[in-house]
Order: sequence, then structure tokens, then C-alpha cells
Amino acid sequence: MPEKTTQHRPIRSFVRREGRLTRGQQRALDALWSRFGIDSAGPDALETERLARDDPLLELDALFGRRAPKVLEIGFGNGASLAQMAAANPELDYLGIEVHRPGVGNLLRLLEEQGLQNVRVICDDAVQVLNHRLADASLERVQLFFPDPWHKKRHHKRRIVSPEFAQLVARKLKTGGVFHLATDWENYAEQMQRVLDGADEFQNQAGPGGFSVRPSWRPETKFEQRGQRLGHGVWDLLYQRK
Repeated sequence: MPEKTTQHRPIRSFVRREGRLTRGQQRALDALWSRFGIDSAGPDALETERLARDDPLLELDALFGRRAPKVLEIGFGNGASLAQMAAANPELDYLGIEVHRPGVGNLLRLLEEQGLQNVRVICDDAVQVLNHRLADASLERVQLFFPDPWHKKRHHKRRIVSPEFAQLVARKLKTGGVFHLATDWENYAEQMQRVLDGADEFQNQAGPGGFSVRPSWRPETKFEQRGQRLGHGVWDLLYQRK
């Protein structure tokens, strides 16, 4: 008898729980996905249990219709800060990944309202996209702002920032490219710093053991501003690909 193999589910850094879509978000998903979204199946086709991808690598220049530096943002939330960055930096192309459809719908609505052409959207697992859809050395910057901190110690294994994830991001960045992280959880900031300091491919732009001042290209979110009014700290880390 052949041996029976067991296929284990990967540990995910997210849980796809979402509230009800507003009418505007649903309209944006229905009307605008074909213009700004990647993958014709649309955001309803997210399959978080797929362990491998047969899809071809994305041709980023073809998707945007031009050659320009590419910036990837992982987990853009409601999309407001991503839209603001895209409007302020029309010379850059932004690829946003988010698994929660209300946020995707809200970003699509903002892109239409502001007439932005330099953003494309993926509704999928960022780790899968990095592994299977993006070519090595294809990105100028990777942004990971306020990822789920999974603050309970028993859940720390679900945090997206890990040595394996750092290696994956390093492969996708061009030499000299930047991995920019931000969090309002000090414990997570310290873990991020330990992980990136331990990755030979990266150099801390703030110097060993340092945190960076928020650069001008990262807008403050409403969530962040509220936290600062309550006395919460925010930690930015910028690491350059050697």
C-alpha cells in the first residue's frame, strides 16, 4: 500500500473576516475591478488554502502600460493612504495587496474619484503573490504598514514578519531597494528589528539598533493619529537591500 501523505495548512498571518460591504464598495468592486484589479476572476475568488500557484509571473510593465519604479504595499487597509501616496508620486507605480474586500472596494472607489492610473490591486495572500507571481529583483520598495500584531504570545507565530519572510522580500527587491515597515506595537517593532538585523541582505538605514523617522512618503493614517493622541508610539523601520 502506498504511504498516505498529510498536507498541512500553512500558518496564515491574516483571518479573512470582514463586515458587510457598503453599496459604494460593492459598486466599485463590480464596476472597477476589470480596470484596476489583477486576475480576471475577481476578488471573490480568493482561495487561501491553495498551496501552489500555476499562474504565470506578472508582467508589471505591461499591467501599468509603462516602465517605472514599482512599489508593493502589503495590507493597504481601506486604501486611503495608498491612494494619497499614488497621487503624490505619479512617477511611481503602486501594486497593493489586501485580502479584505471592503478595503479593496474602498480603494477602487478612491482611484476612480481621483483619476489615478498608477495603482493596481490584488485581493489575495501576499506571501503567495510574492512566492509565485512576482519576479525576483522587480520591486523598488516594499511597504508593510501596521500589520496585524497578533499580540497574544501564543499567536506570535502568525506574525507575517519572520526570517523566511525577510528572505522572500529580499529576493523581490532590487539592489538598493527599501523594505519599509511600521507598527504601533513596541514588542512587534523589536521583533521586526531583530529579524531584519539578522538578515544579511539588509542594512538598517537608521544604523544598528535604530528606528527611522517617518519619511515624508508615508502618510499618517487616521488610526495612527488617533493612537498618537492617546499616547501610543509608532515605530518605522527602513532597511535597504544590499
